[in-house]
Amino acid sequence: MKYIKTDIEGLVIIEPRVFSDSRGYFFESWRAAELDAELGRHIEFVQENESASVYGVIRGLHFQKGDMAQAKLVRVVSGRVLDVALDIRPGSPTFGRYMAVELSGENHRTLFIPRGFAHGFSVLSEKVVFTYKCDNYYCPEAEGGVAWDDPSLGIDWGIPASDAILSDKDRNHPLLRELSL
Repeated sequence: MKYIKTDIEGLVIIEPRVFSDSRGYFFESWRAAELDAELGRHIEFVQENESASVYGVIRGLHFQKGDMAQAKLVRVVSGRVLDVALDIRPGSPTFGRYMAVELSGENHRTLFIPRGFAHGFSVLSEKVVFTYKCDNYYCPEAEGGVAWDDPSLGIDWGIPASDAILSDKDRNHPLLRELSL
């Protein structure tokens, strides 16, 4: 696997070696020992989630607070998304910066997102199946979010705002400057 460090400390793009032949393909989407070595610490995933969405859906920007914060390993099984990770770590030199990367069933990329980030994605294809591993359990009382359209962030989600499909909860997240972390 190829590990690509990004401009934001802790965010790592993983590109697997894909073996293809007439039957299809095979790849390892992650390997614990390699990821631990790359990150310099052990990550133990305790929960895996999967969602299916249609074109225009934006999920996010979500995070878990305090002791329930989550590191995530995210990837697309089929379809295409623009995946966004926003640094909300207090005191971080990159606080308020985000990174966006296209993840797809074709490029097989995986993104590691450490604790202290808000995360979201927009669906660029007709349909998508998205999966992510978490190193902590989901806790409704610890959930938080940042407005997907916060003008101070200027995130280009890769779809027209008029096509955006959001949950009621995602429509009402506060701006980054309004967060109390």
